[in-house]
Amino acid sequence: MVRRTSIDDVSAVVKHTTYDATTEAAGLQALRAAGAHVPHVLEATTDRLVLEEVTGDGDWAGCGRRLVRVHRSLGNAFGWERDGFIGPLPMSNRGSDDWPAFYATHRLEPWIEDLPDGPAQRLRAAIDDGLLAALLDHDVPPSLVHGDLWSGNVVGGQWLIDPAIHHADRELDLAMARLFGGFPDAFFVAYEEVWPLDDGWRDRLPALQLFHLLVHVRLFGGSYVRQVTNRLDQLGW
Repeated sequence: MVRRTSIDDVSAVVKHTTYDATTEAAGLQALRAAGAHVPHVLEATTDRLVLEEVTGDGDWAGCGRRLVRVHRSLGNAFGWERDGFIGPLPMSNRGSDDWPAFYATHRLEPWIEDLPDGPAQRLRAAIDDGLLAALLDHDVPPSLVHGDLWSGNVVGGQWLIDPAIHHADRELDLAMARLFGGFPDAFFVAYEEVWPLDDGWRDRLPALQLFHLLVHVRLFGGSYVRQVTNRLDQLGW
């Protein structure tokens, strides 16, 4: 539940959570330290987060350039110093030096059981037969990522909220940004002007979108199964 209030004459947004809101606060602080625009955290407890209320004028190009700064904040491994949440769901961030293995183990496998037998078997085979690892292996550094970068988590085209912070392939954020739309071309153009993506990113895109689609299958059910199957078809799995 989210409501608006005023604290010491500062307009604020109060978010009541079913998860530990201090984890979300830590993610926002990490994004701020890396160069993103995030609202100030006014209070964080195990079940309540109070943020400065922010607005914006749609600075999508600036948002893209600032995301590069976030992604250039590198970790020693893929994962994070503490487990986190993707929406209301728990998300393992146990560290690994192997990006494809981390992605398979902590971002795909926890959700496979929610799929019908057909797509579940196809995805499991792609993992077990090494197809996923071969696709995702492109000498990627562990970039700090927002982790849940859809347009609803960018206020006014510039303020990042509701992160699922961890270190990952930076392409994970951009794959999520392309998944449901809402990000104008200016965002992607500005990002790539500063730090172009590696060759083959379009081939990896459907695989990196599977994580968030599987989360949506868990949260919302069947309509997202078709999108998972669509990505498996694109990948030839």
